[in-house]
Amino acid sequence: MRKTILVIAALALTIGAAAQKKSKKNDNKSNISIEYIDKSFWEYDVLQKKIWRQAELGFKEVNSSALLQEQLKAHGFEVKNNVAGMPTGFVASYGSGSPVIGILAEFDALPGLSQDTVPYRKPIVENGTGHGCGHNIFGVGSVDGAIAISKWLKETGHEGTIKVFGSPAEEGGGGKVYLARDGFFEGTDIVLDWHPAGGNGVSVGSGTAMQMVDYRFYGKAAHAAGNPWKGRSALDGVEALNYMVNLMREHVTIQSRIHYVIADGGEAPNVVPEYARVSYYIRHPKRDELKKLTEWIDAAAQGAAAGTQTRVEKEIVCGYYERLGNRTLQETVQKNLEKVGGVIYDEREKAFAEAIIKTLENPSDTLLELAAKVQPLEKEKPSLGGGSSDVGDVSWVVPVASFGTAGFVPGSAGHSWQNTAADGSTIGTKALVNAAKVFALTAIDLYTTPKLVADVKAEFNKRRGPNFKYEALLGDRAPALNYRD
Repeated sequence: MRKTILVIAALALTIGAAAQKKSKKNDNKSNISIEYIDKSFWEYDVLQKKIWRQAELGFKEVNSSALLQEQLKAHGFEVKNNVAGMPTGFVASYGSGSPVIGILAEFDALPGLSQDTVPYRKPIVENGTGHGCGHNIFGVGSVDGAIAISKWLKETGHEGTIKVFGSPAEEGGGGKVYLARDGFFEGTDIVLDWHPAGGNGVSVGSGTAMQMVDYRFYGKAAHAAGNPWKGRSALDGVEALNYMVNLMREHVTIQSRIHYVIADGGEAPNVVPEYARVSYYIRHPKRDELKKLTEWIDAAAQGAAAGTQTRVEKEIVCGYYERLGNRTLQETVQKNLEKVGGVIYDEREKAFAEAIIKTLENPSDTLLELAAKVQPLEKEKPSLGGGSSDVGDVSWVVPVASFGTAGFVPGSAGHSWQNTAADGSTIGTKALVNAAKVFALTAIDLYTTPKLVADVKAEFNKRRGPNFKYEALLGDRAPALNYRD
């Protein structure tokens, strides 16, 4: 009897040792994605700098989009391009089965932010385009992370699909809205998103819903000195609208944001303008309130046209939802962001960052420390205004969590030359590499923990509500491919 017990014990120890060895082997396999990211640092440094130099505006990112697609194809992804009526949009897929994890990728630049990678103002092209929002590292970091995940899927033989959603024109064109409206996220279980930032943390704000509206006024040309009574000024219509909107500001809630530019105001002072255009961004943290604001401004536009005897036409250029949060997914991303850590400067990068900080309005020696720190996960908080993103629409059709890594020097303003200078350097590359690692670790958690996926989706359905139906704020219009012209 005792001999039998000893045999069983020895067998148990053998099985336990084998299981431990197998577990260790699997742990090693789980590191393959991180190893790929570390080994390919300079490859992605070159790629992000190519896109940084292109600095292509929204819906015109022909070369930038092509570079990302080529990188994905080279690593076995199946790529569909020209999606949702957007020539630079694409969806790239690898693997099979569920869960299907999506990663968002942006790559558009901004006008007027051309800048060399030096810590003082030095445009490469005067008034040229530049990556002042870091989308050169955004798209590359997403691709890096997706390819790293594909390496893990291949090595482990694990079931699951990874997708990259190449979404153009985030800066005012709303590429993700068309992807959401046209059903490209159907069948995707969870979407992960990041954005370059001045620090490292998970996003918990809802942002603001937004509509971008152009009001075009049509009048009658005449000689402004010889016979102005024969003319009707389209510019008068624009200015009357703007005056009424500025009076409105006293009577809207503090969270509201309304801003505009006169994009076309006439050609010469001695000609009564027969055409003028004003572009509005209208924002509020809640879509229902945004609708009321937009209707009020629409009414003002009609009143301005009537009062100036002109005609007005309205075009909704784009529209974004506010974000729908998902705490379960945010906590998972936070755990992995803490595991990866912040951006660590070498001596050259530190000297560069210190020089950038000296150009800021409120320079501080403590700002530099934020790049290396990971901020704790904050409580969700209602938006009090601020920016908008087409990620909002995605978050209402599939669970989304967003995070940021320090691709900019801490303290720099958004959409600034300081950002363009930093994200085109190895500081930007280190930030995208960290983002890629967070993507990889989070995706592996989701692939290996079915309950986590189920919990994320259950929270999503509860927050969204049983009767929710997604309807894009831009209606059924085609993408505004020439909105930057």
